[in-house]
Amino acid sequence: MKMEESQVSPAKTLQHVVTTMAVVVSLLAGRAVMARESRPAVPVIHVTDLYRPHMDPDDHWDLACVYALASRGEIELEAVLIDYPPARAKDRNPDVVAVAQMNRITGLAVPVVVGSPRPMRSRDDTQPQASPSEHQGVQMVLEQLRRADRPVIINVTGSSRDVAIAGKKAPDLFAKKCAGIYLNAGMGSPDKTPTRVEYNVTLDRPAYAAIFDLPCPVYWMPCFEGTESQGDPPVREYATHYRFRQGAILPHLSDRVQNYFAYMFGRYANANWLGYLQQQPEAVVLDTHGAMDRHMWCTGGFLHAAGYTVAPDGSIVPRSKAGTAAVFTFDPIEVTCEESGLTRWSGRPHSENRFVFHVRDRSNYQAAMTKAIKSLLADLP
Repeated sequence: MKMEESQVSPAKTLQHVVTTMAVVVSLLAGRAVMARESRPAVPVIHVTDLYRPHMDPDDHWDLACVYALASRGEIELEAVLIDYPPARAKDRNPDVVAVAQMNRITGLAVPVVVGSPRPMRSRDDTQPQASPSEHQGVQMVLEQLRRADRPVIINVTGSSRDVAIAGKKAPDLFAKKCAGIYLNAGMGSPDKTPTRVEYNVTLDRPAYAAIFDLPCPVYWMPCFEGTESQGDPPVREYATHYRFRQGAILPHLSDRVQNYFAYMFGRYANANWLGYLQQQPEAVVLDTHGAMDRHMWCTGGFLHAAGYTVAPDGSIVPRSKAGTAAVFTFDPIEVTCEESGLTRWSGRPHSENRFVFHVRDRSNYQAAMTKAIKSLLADLP
Protein backbone atom coordinates (compact mmCIF):
# COMPACT_ATOMS: atom_id res chain seq x y z
CA MET A 1 0.00 0.00 0.00
CA LYS A 2 1.41 3.40 -0.97
CA MET A 3 1.38 5.89 1.90
CA GLU A 4 0.21 9.46 1.27
CA GLU A 5 2.74 12.16 2.18
CA SER A 6 0.49 13.46 4.97
CA GLN A 7 0.48 10.02 6.57
CA VAL A 8 4.27 9.81 7.05
CA SER A 9 5.15 10.22 10.72
CA PRO A 10 7.60 12.97 11.79
CA ALA A 11 9.94 10.31 13.22
CA LYS A 12 10.10 8.43 9.90
CA THR A 13 10.58 11.70 8.02
CA LEU A 14 13.51 12.62 10.28
CA GLN A 15 15.02 9.15 9.90
CA HIS A 16 14.80 9.43 6.11
CA VAL A 17 16.48 12.85 6.16
CA VAL A 18 19.30 11.64 8.42
CA THR A 19 19.87 8.54 6.27
CA THR A 20 19.89 10.59 3.07
CA MET A 21 22.35 13.10 4.55
CA ALA A 22 24.66 10.28 5.63
CA VAL A 23 24.66 8.82 2.13
CA VAL A 24 25.37 12.23 0.58
CA VAL A 25 28.23 12.91 3.02
CA SER A 26 29.73 9.49 2.28
CA LEU A 27 29.58 10.06 -1.47
CA LEU A 28 31.07 13.55 -1.17
CA ALA A 29 33.90 12.07 0.91
CA GLY A 30 34.63 9.59 -1.87
CA ARG A 31 33.53 6.68 0.28
CA ALA A 32 31.34 3.94 -1.11
CA VAL A 33 28.06 3.22 0.61
CA MET A 34 27.27 -0.25 1.97
CA ALA A 35 23.51 -0.71 1.98
CA ARG A 36 22.47 -2.94 4.87
CA GLU A 37 20.04 -5.80 4.40
CA SER A 38 18.51 -7.77 7.22
CA ARG A 39 19.39 -11.45 6.98
CA PRO A 40 20.90 -14.13 9.24
CA ALA A 41 24.69 -13.87 9.34
CA VAL A 42 26.33 -16.66 7.36
CA PRO A 43 28.94 -18.77 9.24
CA VAL A 44 32.40 -18.57 7.63
CA ILE A 45 35.71 -20.41 7.97
CA HIS A 46 38.61 -18.36 6.60
CA VAL A 47 41.59 -20.33 5.21
CA THR A 48 44.66 -18.23 4.48
CA ASP A 49 48.43 -18.26 3.90
CA LEU A 50 48.95 -15.54 6.51
CA TYR A 51 52.57 -15.34 7.61
CA ARG A 52 54.89 -13.28 9.79
CA PRO A 53 56.82 -11.68 8.20
CA HIS A 54 54.34 -11.50 5.34
CA MET A 55 54.94 -13.01 1.93
CA ASP A 56 52.33 -10.69 0.43
CA PRO A 57 50.37 -8.10 2.45
CA ASP A 58 47.16 -8.95 0.58
CA ASP A 59 46.54 -11.71 3.14
CA HIS A 60 46.45 -9.18 5.99
CA TRP A 61 44.14 -6.93 3.97
CA ASP A 62 41.90 -9.96 3.39
CA LEU A 63 41.86 -10.81 7.10
CA ALA A 64 40.79 -7.25 7.90
CA CYS A 65 37.97 -7.52 5.33
CA VAL A 66 36.46 -10.68 6.82
CA TYR A 67 36.74 -9.20 10.32
CA ALA A 68 35.01 -6.04 9.08
CA LEU A 69 32.12 -8.14 7.76
CA ALA A 70 32.00 -10.07 11.04
CA SER A 71 32.11 -6.87 13.09
CA ARG A 72 29.12 -5.55 11.12
CA GLY A 73 27.20 -8.77 11.78
CA GLU A 74 27.15 -9.73 8.08
CA ILE A 75 28.99 -13.00 8.74
CA GLU A 76 29.81 -15.16 11.74
CA LEU A 77 33.55 -15.74 11.52
CA GLU A 78 33.83 -19.20 13.09
CA ALA A 79 37.59 -19.81 12.73
CA VAL A 80 40.77 -18.85 10.91
CA LEU A 81 42.91 -21.66 9.49
CA ILE A 82 46.46 -20.65 8.52
CA ASP A 83 48.42 -22.77 6.06
CA TYR A 84 51.50 -24.56 7.30
CA PRO A 85 54.42 -22.63 5.73
CA PRO A 86 55.68 -24.27 2.51
CA ALA A 87 59.38 -24.93 1.96
CA ARG A 88 59.76 -21.60 0.16
CA ALA A 89 58.55 -19.86 3.35
CA LYS A 90 60.47 -21.90 5.94
CA ASP A 91 61.72 -18.68 7.56
CA ARG A 92 58.15 -17.57 8.28
CA ASN A 93 55.53 -18.54 10.85
CA PRO A 94 51.73 -18.55 10.73
CA ASP A 95 50.76 -15.05 11.84
CA VAL A 96 48.51 -15.88 14.77
CA VAL A 97 49.36 -12.42 16.15
CA ALA A 98 47.45 -10.76 13.30
CA VAL A 99 44.38 -12.77 14.29
CA ALA A 100 44.86 -11.78 17.93
CA GLN A 101 45.12 -8.12 16.90
CA MET A 102 41.93 -8.29 14.86
CA ASN A 103 40.15 -10.01 17.75
CA ARG A 104 41.26 -7.17 20.02
CA ILE A 105 40.20 -4.46 17.57
CA THR A 106 36.74 -5.92 16.95
CA GLY A 107 36.01 -7.52 20.33
CA LEU A 108 35.51 -10.90 18.68
CA ALA A 109 37.07 -14.16 19.90
CA VAL A 110 37.77 -16.09 16.71
CA PRO A 111 39.95 -19.22 17.18
CA VAL A 112 42.97 -19.87 14.96
CA VAL A 113 44.63 -23.16 13.99
CA VAL A 114 47.51 -24.21 11.73
CA GLY A 115 47.12 -26.53 8.75
CA SER A 116 48.76 -29.75 7.63
CA PRO A 117 52.45 -29.83 6.61
CA ARG A 118 51.88 -32.91 4.42
CA PRO A 119 51.16 -32.38 0.70
CA MET A 120 48.47 -34.64 -0.71
CA ARG A 121 49.95 -37.49 -2.76
CA SER A 122 46.86 -37.67 -4.95
CA ARG A 123 43.48 -35.98 -5.13
CA ASP A 124 41.97 -38.79 -2.99
CA ASP A 125 44.69 -38.87 -0.30
CA THR A 126 43.12 -38.45 3.17
CA GLN A 127 46.48 -38.89 4.92
CA PRO A 128 45.49 -41.63 7.39
CA GLN A 129 49.08 -41.66 8.69
CA ALA A 130 48.93 -38.01 9.83
CA SER A 131 49.20 -37.19 13.54
CA PRO A 132 46.43 -35.26 15.39
CA SER A 133 48.57 -32.12 15.45
CA GLU A 134 49.19 -32.36 11.69
CA HIS A 135 45.46 -32.60 11.06
CA GLN A 136 44.41 -29.95 13.56
CA GLY A 137 43.11 -27.79 10.71
CA VAL A 138 41.33 -30.68 8.99
CA GLN A 139 39.58 -31.64 12.22
CA MET A 140 38.59 -28.05 12.93
CA VAL A 141 36.85 -27.81 9.54
CA LEU A 142 34.99 -31.07 10.15
CA GLU A 143 33.97 -30.10 13.70
CA GLN A 144 32.72 -26.68 12.58
CA LEU A 145 30.56 -28.30 9.89
CA ARG A 146 29.19 -30.98 12.23
CA ARG A 147 28.05 -28.55 14.90
CA ALA A 148 26.79 -25.81 12.56
CA ASP A 149 23.05 -25.18 12.70
CA ARG A 150 23.11 -23.91 9.10
CA PRO A 151 25.44 -24.44 6.14
CA VAL A 152 28.92 -22.91 6.35
CA ILE A 153 30.92 -20.90 3.82
CA ILE A 154 34.64 -21.70 3.44
CA ASN A 155 37.06 -19.14 2.00
CA VAL A 156 40.22 -20.67 0.53
CA THR A 157 42.73 -17.89 -0.12
CA GLY A 158 45.94 -19.94 -0.03
CA SER A 159 46.50 -23.69 -0.18
CA SER A 160 43.52 -25.99 -0.77
CA ARG A 161 45.09 -28.78 1.28
CA ASP A 162 43.19 -28.85 4.58
CA VAL A 163 39.75 -28.24 3.05
CA ALA A 164 40.36 -30.87 0.35
CA ILE A 165 41.43 -33.49 2.90
CA ALA A 166 38.42 -32.69 5.10
CA GLY A 167 36.11 -32.97 2.10
CA LYS A 168 37.58 -36.30 1.04
CA LYS A 169 37.25 -37.66 4.58
CA ALA A 170 33.61 -36.64 4.95
CA PRO A 171 31.95 -35.95 1.56
CA ASP A 172 28.42 -36.47 2.95
CA LEU A 173 29.07 -33.83 5.60
CA PHE A 174 30.20 -31.35 2.95
CA ALA A 175 27.12 -32.13 0.84
CA LYS A 176 24.87 -31.33 3.79
CA LYS A 177 26.69 -28.58 5.68
CA CYS A 178 28.95 -26.68 3.26
CA ALA A 179 27.08 -23.77 1.65
CA GLY A 180 29.99 -23.14 -0.69
CA ILE A 181 33.75 -22.99 -1.10
CA TYR A 182 35.15 -19.73 -2.46
CA LEU A 183 38.29 -20.98 -4.18
CA ASN A 184 40.76 -18.16 -4.79
CA ALA A 185 43.24 -19.90 -7.06
CA GLY A 186 43.94 -20.83 -10.63
CA MET A 187 43.79 -19.40 -14.13
CA GLY A 188 40.51 -18.51 -15.82
CA SER A 189 41.86 -18.47 -19.36
CA PRO A 190 39.17 -17.45 -21.86
CA ASP A 191 40.22 -20.25 -24.20
CA LYS A 192 39.48 -22.61 -21.26
CA THR A 193 42.83 -24.40 -21.56
CA PRO A 194 45.55 -22.49 -19.68
CA THR A 195 49.06 -23.87 -20.09
CA ARG A 196 50.45 -22.76 -16.72
CA VAL A 197 49.24 -22.78 -13.14
CA GLU A 198 48.88 -20.01 -10.60
CA TYR A 199 50.85 -19.72 -7.31
CA ASN A 200 48.12 -20.93 -4.93
CA VAL A 201 47.65 -24.02 -7.10
CA THR A 202 51.36 -24.88 -6.86
CA LEU A 203 51.09 -25.03 -3.05
CA ASP A 204 49.31 -28.40 -3.43
CA ARG A 205 48.17 -29.30 -6.94
CA PRO A 206 46.25 -32.52 -6.09
CA ALA A 207 44.45 -30.65 -3.30
CA TYR A 208 43.38 -27.90 -5.69
CA ALA A 209 42.05 -30.53 -8.11
CA ALA A 210 40.24 -32.31 -5.25
CA ILE A 211 38.18 -29.21 -4.41
CA PHE A 212 36.38 -29.58 -7.75
CA ASP A 213 35.41 -33.15 -6.76
CA LEU A 214 33.55 -32.16 -3.59
CA PRO A 215 29.73 -32.45 -3.42
CA CYS A 216 29.10 -28.81 -2.49
CA PRO A 217 28.95 -25.53 -4.42
CA VAL A 218 32.33 -24.21 -5.57
CA TYR A 219 32.66 -20.52 -6.40
CA TRP A 220 35.84 -20.49 -8.42
CA MET A 221 37.80 -17.24 -8.35
CA PRO A 222 40.71 -17.46 -10.81
CA CYS A 223 43.43 -15.01 -9.84
CA PHE A 224 44.53 -14.39 -13.44
CA GLU A 225 43.46 -15.57 -16.86
CA GLY A 226 46.85 -17.03 -17.66
CA THR A 227 47.30 -15.04 -20.84
CA GLU A 228 48.88 -11.98 -19.23
CA SER A 229 52.33 -10.83 -20.25
CA GLN A 230 55.12 -10.18 -17.76
CA GLY A 231 54.66 -7.11 -15.62
CA ASP A 232 51.48 -5.57 -14.32
CA PRO A 233 48.40 -7.59 -15.41
CA PRO A 234 45.37 -5.54 -16.47
CA VAL A 235 41.81 -6.26 -15.43
CA ARG A 236 40.65 -9.43 -17.15
CA GLU A 237 37.15 -10.79 -17.73
CA TYR A 238 37.65 -14.08 -15.86
CA ALA A 239 40.12 -13.04 -13.18
CA THR A 240 39.70 -11.39 -9.78
CA HIS A 241 42.86 -9.27 -9.78
CA TYR A 242 42.71 -5.53 -9.08
CA ARG A 243 45.06 -3.06 -7.42
CA PHE A 244 45.04 0.22 -5.48
CA ARG A 245 47.50 2.64 -3.94
CA GLN A 246 47.59 1.85 -0.22
CA GLY A 247 47.73 5.53 0.68
CA ALA A 248 44.26 5.96 -0.80
CA ILE A 249 42.84 3.87 2.06
CA LEU A 250 45.19 3.75 5.07
CA PRO A 251 44.66 7.36 6.30
CA HIS A 252 40.89 6.78 6.40
CA LEU A 253 41.11 3.88 8.86
CA SER A 254 40.98 4.02 12.66
CA ASP A 255 44.26 4.43 14.55
CA ARG A 256 44.20 0.82 15.73
CA VAL A 257 43.60 -0.53 12.23
CA GLN A 258 46.41 1.67 10.88
CA ASN A 259 48.65 0.19 13.58
CA TYR A 260 47.56 -3.33 12.62
CA PHE A 261 48.83 -2.66 9.10
CA ALA A 262 51.99 -0.84 10.24
CA TYR A 263 52.84 -3.76 12.53
CA MET A 264 52.52 -6.13 9.58
CA PHE A 265 54.48 -3.87 7.22
CA GLY A 266 57.59 -3.80 9.36
CA ARG A 267 57.11 -3.51 13.12
CA TYR A 268 56.37 -7.22 13.66
CA ALA A 269 59.72 -7.70 15.45
CA ASN A 270 58.27 -5.70 18.33
CA ALA A 271 56.93 -8.40 20.67
CA ASN A 272 54.50 -5.97 22.28
CA TRP A 273 51.81 -6.44 19.64
CA LEU A 274 49.03 -5.40 22.01
CA GLY A 275 50.71 -2.21 23.14
CA TYR A 276 51.55 -1.35 19.55
CA LEU A 277 47.83 -1.25 18.70
CA GLN A 278 47.25 1.43 21.34
CA GLN A 279 49.94 3.91 20.34
CA GLN A 280 49.77 6.79 17.89
CA PRO A 281 50.19 5.57 14.30
CA GLU A 282 53.71 5.86 12.93
CA ALA A 283 53.45 8.30 10.04
CA VAL A 284 56.78 7.30 8.49
CA VAL A 285 55.82 3.61 8.21
CA LEU A 286 52.35 4.35 6.88
CA ASP A 287 53.55 7.01 4.43
CA THR A 288 56.28 4.74 3.08
CA HIS A 289 53.91 1.84 2.46
CA GLY A 290 51.07 4.14 1.48
CA ALA A 291 53.08 5.08 -1.61
CA MET A 292 53.06 1.42 -2.73
CA ASP A 293 50.43 -0.40 -4.75
CA ARG A 294 48.54 -3.34 -3.29
CA HIS A 295 47.42 -6.16 -5.56
CA MET A 296 44.22 -7.87 -4.45
CA TRP A 297 42.14 -10.87 -5.50
CA CYS A 298 39.68 -12.13 -2.90
CA THR A 299 37.44 -9.17 -1.98
CA GLY A 300 34.56 -9.98 -4.31
CA GLY A 301 34.14 -13.47 -2.84
CA PHE A 302 33.94 -12.18 0.74
CA LEU A 303 31.16 -9.78 -0.21
CA HIS A 304 29.31 -12.29 -2.38
CA ALA A 305 29.30 -14.89 0.41
CA ALA A 306 27.73 -12.30 2.73
CA GLY A 307 25.01 -11.58 0.18
CA TYR A 308 26.47 -8.46 -1.46
CA THR A 309 28.01 -7.28 -4.70
CA VAL A 310 29.60 -4.01 -5.88
CA ALA A 311 27.95 -1.40 -8.09
CA PRO A 312 29.93 0.59 -10.70
CA ASP A 313 30.15 3.58 -8.32
CA GLY A 314 31.76 1.37 -5.66
CA SER A 315 28.68 1.03 -3.47
CA ILE A 316 28.30 -2.32 -1.74
CA VAL A 317 24.75 -3.42 -2.45
CA PRO A 318 22.64 -6.51 -1.70
CA ARG A 319 22.87 -9.05 -4.51
CA SER A 320 19.11 -9.42 -4.46
CA LYS A 321 18.70 -5.76 -5.44
CA ALA A 322 21.66 -5.24 -7.78
CA GLY A 323 20.08 -6.52 -10.96
CA THR A 324 22.50 -6.04 -13.86
CA ALA A 325 24.23 -3.14 -12.10
CA ALA A 326 27.16 -5.12 -10.68
CA VAL A 327 30.81 -5.03 -11.67
CA PHE A 328 31.13 -8.79 -11.17
CA THR A 329 28.96 -11.90 -11.07
CA PHE A 330 29.43 -15.63 -10.58
CA ASP A 331 28.36 -17.53 -13.69
CA PRO A 332 27.28 -21.22 -13.73
CA ILE A 333 29.81 -23.48 -15.43
CA GLU A 334 30.98 -27.02 -15.97
CA VAL A 335 34.63 -27.51 -14.97
CA THR A 336 37.21 -30.28 -14.77
CA CYS A 337 40.65 -30.15 -13.19
CA GLU A 338 43.65 -32.40 -13.70
CA GLU A 339 45.95 -33.30 -10.82
CA SER A 340 48.51 -31.07 -12.50
CA GLY A 341 46.27 -28.12 -11.64
CA LEU A 342 45.16 -27.38 -15.20
CA THR A 343 41.46 -26.62 -15.55
CA ARG A 344 39.03 -26.74 -18.45
CA TRP A 345 35.61 -25.16 -18.24
CA SER A 346 32.61 -24.07 -20.25
CA GLY A 347 29.41 -22.19 -19.53
CA ARG A 348 26.53 -24.29 -18.26
CA PRO A 349 23.44 -22.14 -17.59
CA HIS A 350 21.65 -24.69 -15.42
CA SER A 351 24.59 -25.61 -13.16
CA GLU A 352 23.73 -25.24 -9.48
CA ASN A 353 27.05 -26.07 -7.86
CA ARG A 354 29.94 -24.74 -9.98
CA PHE A 355 30.45 -21.05 -10.73
CA VAL A 356 33.22 -18.83 -12.08
CA PHE A 357 33.98 -15.21 -11.21
CA HIS A 358 33.14 -12.90 -14.12
CA VAL A 359 34.10 -9.22 -14.35
CA ARG A 360 31.08 -7.63 -16.02
CA ASP A 361 32.35 -4.05 -16.05
CA ARG A 362 36.07 -4.04 -16.80
CA SER A 363 36.27 -0.25 -17.10
CA ASN A 364 34.90 0.34 -13.57
CA TYR A 365 35.92 -2.85 -11.75
CA GLN A 366 39.22 -1.66 -10.27
CA ALA A 367 37.98 1.74 -9.07
CA ALA A 368 34.74 0.25 -7.75
CA MET A 369 36.50 -2.50 -5.79
CA THR A 370 38.91 0.07 -4.31
CA LYS A 371 36.02 2.22 -3.06
CA ALA A 372 34.26 -0.87 -1.74
CA ILE A 373 37.21 -2.11 0.30
CA LYS A 374 37.81 1.40 1.64
CA SER A 375 34.18 1.59 2.79
CA LEU A 376 34.36 -1.86 4.36
CA LEU A 377 37.58 -1.29 6.31
CA ALA A 378 36.59 2.20 7.44
CA ASP A 379 33.85 0.52 9.50
CA LEU A 380 36.38 -1.27 11.72
CA PRO A 381 36.58 0.35 15.16
